[in-house]
Amino acid sequence: MATKSSSEIIRDGLWGNNPALVQVLGLCPLLAVTSTVVNAIGLGLATLLVLMGSNLAVSLIRNFVSESVRLPAFVMIIASFVTCAELLMQAFTYELYLILGIFIPLIVTNCAILGRAEAFAVKNPPLPALLDGFMMGLGFLLVLVALGAIRELVGQGTLLADMDLLLGPVASDWVIRPLENYPNVLFMVLPPGAFIGLGLLIALKNGIDNHLKARRAVVQPVEAGSRRVRVTGNVS
Repeated sequence: MATKSSSEIIRDGLWGNNPALVQVLGLCPLLAVTSTVVNAIGLGLATLLVLMGSNLAVSLIRNFVSESVRLPAFVMIIASFVTCAELLMQAFTYELYLILGIFIPLIVTNCAILGRAEAFAVKNPPLPALLDGFMMGLGFLLVLVALGAIRELVGQGTLLADMDLLLGPVASDWVIRPLENYPNVLFMVLPPGAFIGLGLLIALKNGIDNHLKARRAVVQPVEAGSRRVRVTGNVS
């Protein structure tokens, strides 16, 4: 299998093959914890680190693991990195860890991570695999943040609330309130709001893709006129 170029890997992770908007993987945590931006960033960063670590580890051992034990080996590698992420969150962002709860350990079951290990990391050298993990994780993180921003802004009328849970006291006053006395829209904070928000993001991406595809499909008009053809040699 030919290794993709770095630009192709970047484009796939951020847009063309985004795990949330195109592959539609990892929806359980994506829909569950994106009620605020800080929750989305916390889960997104944990998923990003696990994706990078697991992709790199799988690529390094790909020539030493047989087909019969490949899947269990991948799951063990992913679980190890998830445990590391969980311990780091307990040490440095304990309150945010309590809010995210079971969704941090459930990163082990995120199909996007196992899918990248099986589809890319096991077939490519370490550096492209590491880049693929970073870009896929970053694409997933950006969708989480976008969905969290939509739900927090529409549902609570705030943006970047409780960022001190992730960044400490320095971010305690980062909260943005565009409107005073905003009537909370509980619907967007609940699960149905997550489905609607994600649907809008997917629709936006598809609309942009269709627009770009239509622009590329425009055929330039061919100039009219006769062309003189010279024929040499004998024609039978």
